[in-house]
Amino acid sequence: MSDLIVRAAGPDEFAAVGELTVAAYLELGFVTPGVGYAVELADSASRARDGELLVAADGDQLVGTVTVCRPGTPLAEISRPGELEFRMLAVAPAARGRGIGRLLVRSVLDRATALGIRHVVLSSRADMLAAASIYAGLGFTRLPDRDWQPNPAVPLLAYGLDLDGPAT
Repeated sequence: MSDLIVRAAGPDEFAAVGELTVAAYLELGFVTPGVGYAVELADSASRARDGELLVAADGDQLVGTVTVCRPGTPLAEISRPGELEFRMLAVAPAARGRGIGRLLVRSVLDRATALGIRHVVLSSRADMLAAASIYAGLGFTRLPDRDWQPNPAVPLLAYGLDLDGPAT
């Protein structure tokens, strides 16, 4: 990971970021190509407009992405005033197992700190086990009072991290 950096995605990368995100969710069986949530995942230009679209790059190759959003913005789902939320964490299938997901989440935590925000939240499917492992390892805890369902087939679990506590 010596050449791995996290940075804002450029407009010329939006299509590739969308493709990477869909590929990551598709490989794990979380979306169907071209319909429903896959369409939202593919639209990284909107994510960049309505939030902060970060990418992990290994040299000139994009290997991961995450979207950072503030409360009250079109992408925010569970955040409240004074919190930062992130969504659509994705690692390219060929790049899994290198710590890229953890690096992206730590970048979100660094972004929150830079903004003076002390609480970070997210929603995740219960079957997203690799992501849940990252969140637990960084100290996120469940927020069951914020669990919700965008549709009856997709229950989402809420997590939060108070940045005044230790993050590992």
